[in-house]
Amino acid sequence: MSATPMDLDRPERNGSALNISRSTAPTSNLSDVMSTFRPTKLLRREDIKDPRQPPHVLSIDYNDDGELLMTSASDETLQIYNIKEGRHDKSLVSKKYGVKLAKFTHTGSSIIYASTKQNNAIRYLATHDNSFIRYFEGHEGPVTSLAVHPGSDNFISCSQDNTVRLWDTQTKNWQGQLLLRSPYLAAYDPSGTVFAVGCPSSGSILLYDARQYDRAPFATVDVVDQGRPLDPAHVVRGWTKLEFSNDGKSLLLGTHGAGHFLFDAFEGTLKAYLHRPGGPTRRLAVGDGGMSGVSASGEFESSGDCCFAPDGRYVISGARQDVAVWDTLKAPSADKILEPTYTLQDKREAAVVGFNPRFNFFATADTDLLFWLPDPHA
Repeated sequence: MSATPMDLDRPERNGSALNISRSTAPTSNLSDVMSTFRPTKLLRREDIKDPRQPPHVLSIDYNDDGELLMTSASDETLQIYNIKEGRHDKSLVSKKYGVKLAKFTHTGSSIIYASTKQNNAIRYLATHDNSFIRYFEGHEGPVTSLAVHPGSDNFISCSQDNTVRLWDTQTKNWQGQLLLRSPYLAAYDPSGTVFAVGCPSSGSILLYDARQYDRAPFATVDVVDQGRPLDPAHVVRGWTKLEFSNDGKSLLLGTHGAGHFLFDAFEGTLKAYLHRPGGPTRRLAVGDGGMSGVSASGEFESSGDCCFAPDGRYVISGARQDVAVWDTLKAPSADKILEPTYTLQDKREAAVVGFNPRFNFFATADTDLLFWLPDPHA
């Protein structure tokens, strides 16, 4: 695995370790450097036989301590990278079942991911020896979202079979089930006591008590009513991401349109429409790619081209070039539109983004994986 040098990726005398600082300091720490993030290291896979047709990165995830990054790719592989050392660590293959939506669990080197062929089972894999621990079977349609509980190895899956299922990694049987219309996205709040389910066809986000999920949702966010004046084409379709901020106060709904919706997680009211001047990426909305997650014309489903920074204040989003950054503490316009606070420049498409939970570091990807760090000279 090679790392193509970029402007800030200068060889160091004592090796090529990246200078990564922890982002667990107060919010002011990240706010001081947010505008200075630069593309620092480009990781290009050496095992690709035809460099003219490189595989696409489908998802990005980090382990709990933020030191490992994992991608799933369209060539049915999982790639694991060591963040602090800035290098590729391990490659895993899932040719029989395919792979998408790969997530770290809290159990050492174990991960879960959704299948793209054979069947719609979710796979539980030990990465140290590439062996399956168990399969989670039951979905009768393609899985569209996986959300791991923040404090345990329970997780939620969403599917085009119109079900949401709740699982415990210690058993192969689902623990609970919700029957909903197009429940394509799910997210836990940081406490793990609440989870949200995004249903694009009904234009609503449903909030459930995780301890009493068999009851009706305790709150519903009406995306249609609040979002129609801002982006009518993406209130009942074209959703790509659902995520709570780490302080639990905000809920981000990513779209395939010209921006994303930011809601108050307690009131369910629209705080801002995060307008991205660069427009959407080339990825499909969640649920538009079928079981394989890819259209007949070769377009891949999005696993999320936007996310919160760990402080809950900033949101970053990819586009066909550049990365947009919004400071959500800034007041939007009278019509709720918030323009980017910063534009971090890069000519490559950022179709998938992921902010590290522990370090001042984020990654973007389309075919290549790109590491971003604050410029120490800024």
